[in-house]
Amino acid sequence: MTKETIKKAVLAYSGGLDTSIILKWLQETYGCEVVTFTADIGQGEEVEPARKKAEMLGIKEIFVEDLREEFVRDYVFPMFRANALYEGTYLLGTSIARPLIAKRQIEIAHETGADAVSHGATGKGNDQVRFELGYYALDPDIKVIAPWREWDFASRTALIDFAEKHQIPVPKDKHGEAPFSVDANLLHISCEGKALEDPSQESQEYMYQRSVSPEAAPDKPTYIEVEFKDGDAIAIDGKKLSPAQLLTKLNELGGVNGIGRADIVENRFVGMKSRGVYETPGGTILLAAHRAMESITLDREATHLKDELMPRYAKLIYNGFWFSPEREMLQALIDKSQEPVSGTVRLKLYKGSATIVGRSSPYSLYSEEHVTFEEDSVYDQRDAEGFIKLNALRLRLRARQQKRS
Repeated sequence: MTKETIKKAVLAYSGGLDTSIILKWLQETYGCEVVTFTADIGQGEEVEPARKKAEMLGIKEIFVEDLREEFVRDYVFPMFRANALYEGTYLLGTSIARPLIAKRQIEIAHETGADAVSHGATGKGNDQVRFELGYYALDPDIKVIAPWREWDFASRTALIDFAEKHQIPVPKDKHGEAPFSVDANLLHISCEGKALEDPSQESQEYMYQRSVSPEAAPDKPTYIEVEFKDGDAIAIDGKKLSPAQLLTKLNELGGVNGIGRADIVENRFVGMKSRGVYETPGGTILLAAHRAMESITLDREATHLKDELMPRYAKLIYNGFWFSPEREMLQALIDKSQEPVSGTVRLKLYKGSATIVGRSSPYSLYSEEHVTFEEDSVYDQRDAEGFIKLNALRLRLRARQQKRS
């Protein structure tokens, strides 16, 4: 690809310093028309200022869109049906947002006749992979511009000099080194880099924006009920809510009770380890509630199969393969399993923990009649002897052979 081949590019534009510099750099370096796309996926900041900034920088085609409901309904909820955790701890808050942004960028490129898309991810991270795998899966012939892999800026100072030269507003807190980088959406907020690059050092309280510390949480527990239908949460305390409304409410409940903080060292797809501090208050509650709902509605072997497949599914999302055939195949299996996962889960939220205190479902497989320690007429305990002996047969044959030898 040569720079002369690009006529129009759709830029994933936050309105911040980096993507504003990229916008101007694209115009200068490629001489192309730039279309900006700003997605509101619940990052907690106003997105309309991005429109004004794009207008100020001379952009004619500007897309600012509220994608919160689509984000939770079509990406977050399907992922939570799988109980997905990357490396046992990460709820994939950043990972799951990238395919939606990539999809909408490609759609806008087709709508506007653009022949390229661009993003602000660096050459060291996972997001460049996630964005670009999404682009190519949806449009195999699209051209991709990744400025951080192309330009010659070697420092933050050089970027700020470029911005000031082109009269791009530089926030005061961006002069010098920022203490850490932040990524946010309705599912989570993450902090990485700078002050967090030494994994031996404890994260500081000022880094957390969506939750109080467990120590500062109320001394009285909060009890809530989450209702599920076909594996998706649909109501809190009997009040029906849309997907985005429900996750927003869980975030509020979790945040005030100090729930959802995680300090993680993870293995990036590109090969290095990175340390991040994540806040996922609503997602932490939702995962606990969903697993509790499955505990009484899913067959044992279906549960175990899901648990075996989950790490593979989580890894696909982390590595950017949302639009891959294998993820779609796994999703079909997961969604089939969720047909009976309906009912209500009661939780106690208290000082950083979300504890299950009750669960009920019209599709429950839990039989008190069978499990009781009292007298029953449905289970003959003598049957267990043959069951045990048949399962022990191979072990006994092996033990006898070992004894002989």
